[in-house]
Amino acid sequence: MDILYQNKDYVIIIKPVGIESEQDGPALLTQQLGGTFFPLHRLDKNVSGVMVYARNKEAAALLSRCIQEGKMIKEYVAWVHGRPEPEGEWTDLLYKDPRKNKVFVVNRKRNGVKEARLSYQVLKTEEEKSLVQVRLFTGRTHQIRVQFSSRGFPLIGDHKYGARDAEKAPLLYSFRLTFPWKGENAVYSHLPFWAE
Repeated sequence: MDILYQNKDYVIIIKPVGIESEQDGPALLTQQLGGTFFPLHRLDKNVSGVMVYARNKEAAALLSRCIQEGKMIKEYVAWVHGRPEPEGEWTDLLYKDPRKNKVFVVNRKRNGVKEARLSYQVLKTEEEKSLVQVRLFTGRTHQIRVQFSSRGFPLIGDHKYGARDAEKAPLLYSFRLTFPWKGENAVYSHLPFWAE
């Protein structure tokens, strides 16, 4: 895996499509770098981008707390079908059907329903597709994919949530992580070729 940055406490990698982030990621890093790696957040198997793994239990505890307190900022880029408003902020109630491994927007709270919030801005539009930059405020399963699809803007390549195109995987990429570390703001970013 491509390493963007590493120190004694954590490593920043670019997860490729096809790698399961919570099991494959740590195993591959151990093969590549030696030592133990702790997953802190996840990306869908068919999504790539910037991720952080802790290298020890102390760093894992600190970074996990950072995520729980909303201090780790996760930003993505995606190509979507259609033309959303130039910018926006969306809050929805999401329900995950574990049997279908699919997530739905629902109208009311009930068991298993979680609030999902994101903001976005359109970076550019070409014909009937738009490149968007997204900031997550909550980390729900398939969140970006579902929230855009439910408004008629499925991600290009996301056949699970309504796309009808030739791409093999969703054009969704975790491009920037920002979090406090030892009194400073740590920022790590990388753009895929299709978003440059």
